[in-house]
Amino acid sequence: MNSYDAQHIQVLEGLDPVRKRPGMYIGTTSSEGLHHLVYEIVDNSIDEALAGYCSKIEVHIEEEGSIRVVDNGRGIPVSEHPVEKVSALEVAMTRLHAGGKFDKGTYKVSGGLHGVGAAVVNALSEWCEVIVHRDGKIHFHRYDRGIPTGSVEIIGETDITGTHSRFLPDKEIFEEVDFSYDLLSKRLRELAFLNKGIEISLIDKRIGRNQNRTFKFEGGIKSFVRHLNKSKTPLHEEPIWFEAVREGVTVEVGMQYNESYNETLFSFVNNINTREGGTHLTGFRSALTRTVNELLKDSKQGKKMDEALSGDDVREGLTCVISVKVPEPQFEGQTKSKLGNSEVRGLVDKVVSENLFSWFEEHPKIIDSILEKAVTAARARAAARRARDLTRRKGFLEGGGLPGKLADCSDRNPSNCEIYIVEGESAGGSAKMGRDRKFQAILPILGKMVNVEKTRLEKVLANEKMQPIIQALGASVGNDFDVSKLRYNKIIIMADADVDGSHIRTLLLTFFFRCMQPILDNGHIYLAMPPLFKLSSGKKTTYAYNEVERDAIILKWDKSKQINIQRYKGLGEMNPEQLWETTMDPDTRKIKQVKLEDFVVADEMFTTLMGEEVPPRKKFIEDNALSVAKLDI
Repeated sequence: MNSYDAQHIQVLEGLDPVRKRPGMYIGTTSSEGLHHLVYEIVDNSIDEALAGYCSKIEVHIEEEGSIRVVDNGRGIPVSEHPVEKVSALEVAMTRLHAGGKFDKGTYKVSGGLHGVGAAVVNALSEWCEVIVHRDGKIHFHRYDRGIPTGSVEIIGETDITGTHSRFLPDKEIFEEVDFSYDLLSKRLRELAFLNKGIEISLIDKRIGRNQNRTFKFEGGIKSFVRHLNKSKTPLHEEPIWFEAVREGVTVEVGMQYNESYNETLFSFVNNINTREGGTHLTGFRSALTRTVNELLKDSKQGKKMDEALSGDDVREGLTCVISVKVPEPQFEGQTKSKLGNSEVRGLVDKVVSENLFSWFEEHPKIIDSILEKAVTAARARAAARRARDLTRRKGFLEGGGLPGKLADCSDRNPSNCEIYIVEGESAGGSAKMGRDRKFQAILPILGKMVNVEKTRLEKVLANEKMQPIIQALGASVGNDFDVSKLRYNKIIIMADADVDGSHIRTLLLTFFFRCMQPILDNGHIYLAMPPLFKLSSGKKTTYAYNEVERDAIILKWDKSKQINIQRYKGLGEMNPEQLWETTMDPDTRKIKQVKLEDFVVADEMFTTLMGEEVPPRKKFIEDNALSVAKLDI
């Protein structure tokens, strides 16, 4: 038996706990945790803005991959800390639970809660440098893996104030140090919407990736709602907007209905995106549902209803942003994805109820159109319930049976399994014969399925081309979708490299985005990348996935021998061995993971490409037509 006594109890000093267990502080050491470092530093600048001292923030992705965040706030204090007897800057950067967020005279409201943000970033960086413009002097301090390399130095004089933080994430900690411009853009755009009038810039200086965006929105979250709905047809031109303060909590709501069948809702607490919602979101939803049902009672639409509207009915076609500012927020975990303050639910409920009643009383025509849409949604919900009951009896929503066209794998552990959704009977046949039966399942699909962007769920459930996909995946659909019941870890879309194949991929991705979004959030969707060319010369055969690879192979091969080049027009032209070797063998294939990083951009793209409105699609084609090299061959 191993001994266990006092000597085995470890005490981790300084920032050692962060480096030992980074997941406790940033959630994960994958891409999400990497980007969380940037958000922690930017949130400190935003807190300065909330306090009224910062109007401009810049985020630079430097050429070597480090991050530099510049603000024009007051600058981190640099004088000697009365207790620690070192610079307050060093305290903030090297001590956990040290910062200005605990003193409500400094920050009445902040996204920072635990006082660990800057220190955690410092601890998880190969190096970190901070330049503070304050009190007419420029102060500099450097850290290597969280440890100061010396004392705070004065390196010059200045007539401005602000903090410049620069850091390089530690490759010993993170799986990969490669910042996504789109992910950072998403967060910075949100912050600009939530803090009207603040200018936030993102500059990418990496070689070959030079990009520069500046976000500034005087309309705040009202502008955010308009932005979210710009490719949709709104039911009312002006977004509903109101703001109120109750017991020190500021509640701001912007919302606008559109003609789509989807709900788009973002919730924030002290500028932090609460992706898992919380008490503020619960309060909003209950108030909205109750208010609309109260208005329904005295309306002409109410006479058509035998039962109250559900929350889903009321929120169909709703685009909403709710932002609350809470002096003492209680988040679940350091990554702050869910608000836990019980008192906030009642405060938000009251503010939303009062302001919605007032707004709808002043706009009777708008409430009529909203009620009409909600009643129609309720009828569709009843039809969808009947469709669900029918399909449950048939078994495909509960995973009780499998579609006849599915060639399933023998392994029953979902984490080991993958399913190819294959366009065409011929390609499906080749894939079934060429696969590894232990872990690869094949589901052929024929023709184009329903466009879910233009239809409600009951028609999706009734569609004969969608049913086999829902049945094979085994995790239901819509609000009933449960990603934990997914039968395959990888869902690989395999379609021809032509216009029809692209359309089928887009239809499938639209379906997954609208009806099974968690599988995109969790990275379960992939695109197969079959080769475009087969090159042979004598006994030598190889494949090229694009024209560049083809030309490179031709240059390498002996010119004295004839080179035969075959361009595959479709997957069906490959025999089972070729399909396995080029597209299905995990050791040699190429697949692209499709993961949802920016909901706003994805929502806009699907609405533009697959929605009812023609003008946005026409503009998209006009804007991008010249960049298309080969539409179809």
